[in-house]
Amino acid sequence: MEQITETTFFNRDLSWLKFNERILMEAERSTVPLLERIKFLAIFSSNLDEFYRVRMPILLALEKLSNREDNDIKIDDNLLNTANQFISDQQQRYGKVLRTELIPLLKENKINLIYGQAIPAQIEQNLTRYFLSQVMAFLQPVHLKDNKDFFPANNELYFLVTLKQGEETEAVILNIPSNQLPRFYKVDAADGTFIVFLDDIIRFHLGRIFPGQEITGCYSFKITRDAELDLKDEYPGSLSDQLEKQLLKRDLGLATRFLHQPGIPGEVMDGLKKLFNLKKANRIEGGQYHNLKDFMAFPVNSPKLSNESWPKICNTDLIEGTLTETIYKKDIIVHTPYQSYDSILRFFNEAAIDADTREIYVTLYRVASDSKIVNALISAAKNGKKVTVLVELKARFDEANNIKWAKKMREVGVNIIYSVTALKVHAKVALVKRQVGDRMHYSGLFSTGNFNESTAAFYTDHVLMTANKEMLREVELLFIFLAKRVKPRASDLIHFRHLLVAQFNLQTVFLSLIDREIEHAKQGKAAAITIKMNNLEEKVLIDKLYEASAAGVKIDMIVRSICRLVPGVQGMSENIKVTRIVDRYLEHGRIFIFHNLGKEEVYLGSADWMNRNIYRRIEVCFPIYDAQIRQEIIDIIAIQKQDNVQAVCIDENMDNIPVETTGTPVASQYGIYQLLKNKH
Repeated sequence: MEQITETTFFNRDLSWLKFNERILMEAERSTVPLLERIKFLAIFSSNLDEFYRVRMPILLALEKLSNREDNDIKIDDNLLNTANQFISDQQQRYGKVLRTELIPLLKENKINLIYGQAIPAQIEQNLTRYFLSQVMAFLQPVHLKDNKDFFPANNELYFLVTLKQGEETEAVILNIPSNQLPRFYKVDAADGTFIVFLDDIIRFHLGRIFPGQEITGCYSFKITRDAELDLKDEYPGSLSDQLEKQLLKRDLGLATRFLHQPGIPGEVMDGLKKLFNLKKANRIEGGQYHNLKDFMAFPVNSPKLSNESWPKICNTDLIEGTLTETIYKKDIIVHTPYQSYDSILRFFNEAAIDADTREIYVTLYRVASDSKIVNALISAAKNGKKVTVLVELKARFDEANNIKWAKKMREVGVNIIYSVTALKVHAKVALVKRQVGDRMHYSGLFSTGNFNESTAAFYTDHVLMTANKEMLREVELLFIFLAKRVKPRASDLIHFRHLLVAQFNLQTVFLSLIDREIEHAKQGKAAAITIKMNNLEEKVLIDKLYEASAAGVKIDMIVRSICRLVPGVQGMSENIKVTRIVDRYLEHGRIFIFHNLGKEEVYLGSADWMNRNIYRRIEVCFPIYDAQIRQEIIDIIAIQKQDNVQAVCIDENMDNIPVETTGTPVASQYGIYQLLKNKH
């Protein structure tokens, strides 16, 4: 490879699109069960929608600023075009795998997905009955000649129907009510199961909606809108009130994408551009169907076409007495979703009912829609406990749900803390204080993922249960600070000696740990770093990893999504290997292992190495002091480093290169499940 003398970085948005390509690769793999391949198509579509809501507005704004002469913002001239080309190529692959592989495979299993074809005669009567009794109630045609104020909602589906009556032509917008009705309708017939899009049921019955008029065209479309919220610290009301008002405006944001079926007449398209304010939006010709994230609810349940079931392991079932008494004696770790989340629910439930419990503290970032944990906190408050909850209202797309739960908790006396608008609290920690006699006992949780029993079913995370009083007193200090709702000062750094807390000491400590490995390498000693995270973006830490690579430190990175580090470049990163693992579960845990001359130091935590995590959030990473748990984490990471089935390597061109299979195939998620099942 060519020698590079100065550090370089991948573009974060192109890297993210490469991650979404990795999702698509699972849909293309013949070894993945058929229904799981369809789910990966749904995930790809959902991810792309979020990209257009969150990142595309930024790319458009940067390009506009870059072209002005009165500022110094410059971006690659080809960035927007490259991103659009990545998306276009991936969508071509998406359509190809769906049409040429998945639909024929469904048919082989007597499942007929009607996709861009005529409705079979044998199910017409079923569809008409369903249309007349269920679908018609939700249809709301909008005649554009009479309604110039129509505003298409974000990511909702519509038909543009062109009509002709005599010499008069007009355009009508007709909603496809996929938010009120299932996207797919299933009909079981003698010769198999038929799955029909709601879109096609409506299209088939257009003559009933527009009787006596000639239908000259019908084109599906959707508009994706900017999701950014405008929050201000100086807002006179509460953050909750401000957010609720802003959420009402979110779906009114500027259009960033107009995705439509080909064939819309030119003069009609010109009218839509003006009517819907599409001047700045990417106008993209797609297929006949949009919002294919709805494949997540594909109405077929077949064990033979799905992943093998892995029953959850519960490593606390055999505990006698209370879970708390066991934690006082020894740390416990739970690895979700391999192990049951019931242990975490039990921790909160015991705290809520225990007569000795005096105080409970917890941070909540993304709350389950029917959260058992929040219900336990409500019960605790009603049972006379002092309960303090930091609710992060600004968790994107979960704001409304978090507001709902914050109100319910406040009604029963829970002390609710909100972060300042410019600083998110992304830490996942909980503390319980019990008084036994004249002594106060501490127990708590440190997690790499949210306290959310719903996502725990498919996110790989690690939850440490501990009674380490020094660590938990630092959690207490953090809550005291958060209650003040002020930004950190330099004098606050002294408080944390065990925990790594963003805004305080997290970046500094990680840099020093890397420096120690650099010194060992320079002395000719073994030096290694293994890091697993979701996203890697922040340049100071990446530059330090480049420095470590140049010094001879062996660095293994497992980065699921965004990765700005360029691996394998001589003189810069030849000692850095980056892999990406995509499988049945979403890789979510953050793990940091420093060789330390064979006395490995292991940290887990909530923090990716992104600008937002390092500079604009409160994050907590925590050490693993228990030798047995530390070895268990090292064993889990070792299996992931051996993955030659689900892992790909990211090369110096940002491409996803499948790992060469030499020797025994290793699918790491299956290997981890077997490891934990055998241990417990």
